[in-house]
Amino acid sequence: MNIQRILVACAIMGSAFVKMEAQSLLPRPRSIEMMKGSYDLQTPYRLLDESGVQVPAALWEIFPSPSSVSAAKSVKPYVAFRKMNGAVSSPEAYRLNICKDSVVVSAPSAIGFLRAAQTLAQLRTNHKLPCCVVEDAPAFSWRGAMLDVSRHFFPVSYLKRQIDALASYKLNRLHLHLTDAAGWRMEIKRYPRLTNFAAWRTDSLWKSWWQGGRRYVAEGTPGAYGGYYTQQELRELVRYAEERGITIVPEIEMPAHSEEVLAAYPELSCTHEPYKQADFCPGNIGVYDFLENVLLEVMDVFPSEYIHVGGDEAARASWSACPLCRRLMQELGTDKTEDLQTYLIRHMGKFLRSHGRRLVGWDEIIDEGLAQGSTVMVWRDKELARKAIAHDCDVILSPGKFCYFDGYQDAPPSQPEAMGAYLPLERVYSYAPLQGLTPEECRRVKGVQGNLWAEYIPTEQHAEHMLYPRILAIAEMGWNGTEQKNYADFRQRAMHETDRLRAKGIMAFDLRKEQGNRSEYFRPARHKALGASVKYLLPYNSHYCGAGEATLTDGLRGGWDFGDGRWQGFIRGKRFDVVVDLGTRQKISRVHCNIMQTCGPEIFFPARFVVSVSDDGENFRVVHEEASPVVRTASPEVRKWGWQGRERARYIRLQAEPGEFGGWIFVDEVEVY
Repeated sequence: MNIQRILVACAIMGSAFVKMEAQSLLPRPRSIEMMKGSYDLQTPYRLLDESGVQVPAALWEIFPSPSSVSAAKSVKPYVAFRKMNGAVSSPEAYRLNICKDSVVVSAPSAIGFLRAAQTLAQLRTNHKLPCCVVEDAPAFSWRGAMLDVSRHFFPVSYLKRQIDALASYKLNRLHLHLTDAAGWRMEIKRYPRLTNFAAWRTDSLWKSWWQGGRRYVAEGTPGAYGGYYTQQELRELVRYAEERGITIVPEIEMPAHSEEVLAAYPELSCTHEPYKQADFCPGNIGVYDFLENVLLEVMDVFPSEYIHVGGDEAARASWSACPLCRRLMQELGTDKTEDLQTYLIRHMGKFLRSHGRRLVGWDEIIDEGLAQGSTVMVWRDKELARKAIAHDCDVILSPGKFCYFDGYQDAPPSQPEAMGAYLPLERVYSYAPLQGLTPEECRRVKGVQGNLWAEYIPTEQHAEHMLYPRILAIAEMGWNGTEQKNYADFRQRAMHETDRLRAKGIMAFDLRKEQGNRSEYFRPARHKALGASVKYLLPYNSHYCGAGEATLTDGLRGGWDFGDGRWQGFIRGKRFDVVVDLGTRQKISRVHCNIMQTCGPEIFFPARFVVSVSDDGENFRVVHEEASPVVRTASPEVRKWGWQGRERARYIRLQAEPGEFGGWIFVDEVEVY
């Protein structure tokens, strides 16, 4: 009897485990109906192939070779591959009908069968598939991940490992950031100095190189760091990705982020001097010849319909003084250097279109004259998405606040050094791509993308730690749209997948060890200045305004993210100078505020901090002053700055001044006790 009970319990547990596997699917299908029982993959079966397409190899990794091929639909067990008839919303759509004695996989195309295979791989447990019906199709046609291989170079083996992982979650674009100041990473046969010089630098760590001279060296120089992909390696990588349902989108930066090119070919800059410029000279016709020749080789290697040209963050430092640029401005009838960037991007868009391709670039490229079919990748404000759509462009949404994975995903003291922002999985998942857009605008949104910039990511293991599981939230919203959010449910599925990834050797961040935000973030402050009015003698920055003039006395302390709406950022003048009005003259014994330092985005502690008091708001008396040198720290810190003693006052003035590094000062709450 005891043995029978144990066997029954094991059977129940096994059934529950199969059901759990079905419920843990990521991304979650549009529709899934669970039924009792399971299909045994070890049972011999007949194959009915009515798909009409080349069934992807991934399906045969699920099903072993059939015992026979038959058209007899009544003979069971059987596995059937069938073409999905009628109107379908996407070529990636599929349908699964899994019963105890049959499996029917339906799709309109080979890519649809591949998506079905990716779901079956997640459903499979101990040679069994749970009985269920799945109806599925993607919400967006572009579900992307960007890997920066310029700042730190990663080998092809690393890229293939990521392709395997990304494909299993139905992501379908791998955007490779191939060029930037830190190194050129693609072989261009016409311009060999791009790879025998501009691909190699003096320091392995980007941070050391960036702060230490930014020099390039010839390939083979002792101590040189860098590397590049040959065209043959990239062609093989393209084929490898295509077999797994991923299109590789190459990015060739222009006109900015091009220090490495201009060190190798200084004649393409305004001054013709190496190590002097970051931007191509748009007035130089040779620049257009160079970029077109580069893109011809890029297009020969990458069949992607979309070619990314960057187009962001151009300083245009020398354009106004360059004779060639001034002449072009005169021809264009403009006195604005930004119009030169517009001209260059338009030119390259038309060139790509003439070769059957489409230009995609960061949101700085927005202009009504963009080549037809151009797409804007929005990394800043959703208002820019509206602007791009108004200029008849499709958009891909990739805002830094939600989609830039170079920031800390957990409490910074517990993590390797990162760029500076705090972006936990919950924040990524909370992103609602279409919120606030009209139905017409929503139709122009092609999809979403997560980006892994690698300035502070020197190793493959660190890169995987930063990418997973945050990219899973992009996969989830890209596939099903997540119109209704349930983070608790998603986090459970993400933990399950994190375990699966780590078992495969991918060094994903372990969600079970997550510490989360600062504890102060969750504890409202109660103090004498709560709700008090604040006079700003120096203004806060409009991009980091918190809750406006209520921010410093609303009782809410900031978290690890300086953009969380509780911190105010100050960059003008001597930075921070405010007067808090308590309303009446009161006894006070302590005044302090939290100030953040996170050096990646140039946010520093002050070099001088002063607290003064007054009865009339005009005549202030200093009660506390401290000065100390600002020291760069690897990890973000939050520190209390203030005074403690005995005073009576109505008005309290706080001042903070920057040190030698300049930069921002960020403050959250002025607390008075």
